[in-house]
Amino acid sequence: MIVKRHWRRLRHSESAAFWLFLTPWFVGLLGLTLGPMLFSLYAAFTRWNGVAAPEWIGLQNFRVLFTTDLDFWPSLGHTFLYAGARVVLGTVVALALAAMVNTPIIGRTFFRTAFFLPAIVTGVPLFVVWQWMFDPQAGILNYLLGTVGIDGPDWLGSSTWAIPALVFMSLTATGGAMIIFLAGLQDVPVELRDAALVDGAGWWQRFIRITVPLLSPVILFNVIMGLISSLQVFAEPYVMTGGGPEHTTYFLGLYLFNEAFSYSNVGYASALAWVQFLIVLVLTVVVLRFARRHVHYLGS
Repeated sequence: MIVKRHWRRLRHSESAAFWLFLTPWFVGLLGLTLGPMLFSLYAAFTRWNGVAAPEWIGLQNFRVLFTTDLDFWPSLGHTFLYAGARVVLGTVVALALAAMVNTPIIGRTFFRTAFFLPAIVTGVPLFVVWQWMFDPQAGILNYLLGTVGIDGPDWLGSSTWAIPALVFMSLTATGGAMIIFLAGLQDVPVELRDAALVDGAGWWQRFIRITVPLLSPVILFNVIMGLISSLQVFAEPYVMTGGGPEHTTYFLGLYLFNEAFSYSNVGYASALAWVQFLIVLVLTVVVLRFARRHVHYLGS
């Protein structure tokens, strides 16, 4: 009986400790994530400036959004263009860097660190530095191009070059994806590559026929994470271009922010946010469905 009583007390104390340590997570989930999400869903069906009481208007925000809003479809198209280029090029660059630092080269540790460091420095300071680098007169990029006789463009001031400039800047922050790819490369069985080598397969054939298929789950993960972050891009255009030139970089995230905090159309911004969420959700599901036939898991 004494042992049972002691065991019961111990279980109760462990249970209490479990719920105590879990409480901050519940508070954060309900108060900072789920609660605001549900309220924004309600606000999407209202006319609300963020101060006065919301006025219920039903689907009017969504009707205006899809029919008469002159900014929604262009901003959505520019967002898709940026996200597509960033995901494709970012995945290729991260995989190429991971393959390079996975080979036994001199200074491999240094290169791993050097390629990963730009992913640590993020936010406004990084964007300000890049804004200076893209400067058509005093920027280092146009200076380097000038040394080889190329007249560099007005990167952030040209409607042709603004999105490519932002995509190019994003490629320098692929260190996180590179590390994930590197971990996946080190899990590829060496005996499979050795067997292909014995059969006469070259480096490129081994990479395409063995490494890439076995790395497909990691590729899928990086593509989905890149897609989600790219479709929600906000800070880069906000700091570096303000949505210009000619609304070329007026992405959906920046449009949403301006509607909420510049024009006080919080209800309309909430509708935009939920449309953005549904777009991200649908595209993620589409990618996952597509991946069923093209992702190979070792041992399956």
